[in-house]
Amino acid sequence: MADLLAVPDDRKSAIERIANEFRTGRSVAISTHINSDGDGCGSEVALARLLAQLGIEARIANPTPWPAMFEFLLGDDVRNFSDDAEKTIRKADLIVVLDISDLRRLGPLGPVVRESGATKIVIDHHIPSDVAITDLALCDTAACATGELIYDVAAVLELELTAPVAEALYVALLTDTGGFRFSNTSARCHAIAGALLAAGVDPEAMYRRIYASVPVGRLHLLRDALATLEVDPEYGISWISVEAGAAETHGLKSEDLDGIAEHPRSVSGTKMAIFFRDLGHGKVKVSFRSAGAVDVNAFAKEFGGGGHAKASGALIAGSLEEVRHDVVAAARVFLNAGKI
Repeated sequence: MADLLAVPDDRKSAIERIANEFRTGRSVAISTHINSDGDGCGSEVALARLLAQLGIEARIANPTPWPAMFEFLLGDDVRNFSDDAEKTIRKADLIVVLDISDLRRLGPLGPVVRESGATKIVIDHHIPSDVAITDLALCDTAACATGELIYDVAAVLELELTAPVAEALYVALLTDTGGFRFSNTSARCHAIAGALLAAGVDPEAMYRRIYASVPVGRLHLLRDALATLEVDPEYGISWISVEAGAAETHGLKSEDLDGIAEHPRSVSGTKMAIFFRDLGHGKVKVSFRSAGAVDVNAFAKEFGGGGHAKASGALIAGSLEEVRHDVVAAARVFLNAGKI
């Protein structure tokens, strides 16, 4: 296990360069992508608590509100300034962006970060973007989650893996690996998870908080979404859709829809699963999931999106019917060309 927990040399070098920017007295802002998830939120909270051990107060400033399901990670020692994110970013002289390397994924904070004269650091495990935030980065697509890289920061800087830090990192790993089910679940991921359990994480409590405490409206929405299920067995495509306003009708927030894209992926013979969510105002959020060798990141790029080879997304202009027709047609061409 010790060998698995050893920090790779390239990561260690990057962390040492980044550490030079961590200095007491600096105003530090930590941010992540719009509609932050468990990896983004967990990594933010863990990093904020690790920086506190260095005598540095960091403020979380996200482009969208903090998800209710991850509120338990926050505390008096970690302050969330997402309601006043722009002001927080403008006042910072060090900005740390987690779980993205693409300026566009910062949504309304993108231009603010770009124009800031502050030092900028990126810690991320996604495929690099052509709209970079900074050259000072710790990025590795081999990491199972950004939380793994934050764990490495703690190890290299010899910071204490307290129970609250471990809990935040466990949420990052647990959610980004789909409960340790996805292909990014490496042996090292499990080794780190073991170290987090040893530091005080209760795995059953984490499971119940993340996967077994959903609002009843989510099940009602899932019922409606599954009623739209369509399957193209010839090409191995399965897809479901959610109409505009459905989340609001069932009293849900964006984070309550996480994981719904996994249901069409579970259909036997599926190579690519697609989840269409109509946001209204001529915009459709599309999530892509690979059930095998299909690189959905490459496919998402055709629509200006991106992410991972196994899980990606895009925001596409048009009505739900138009976007669904165009994306499914393009998926058939993509899969046929790859002959997967």
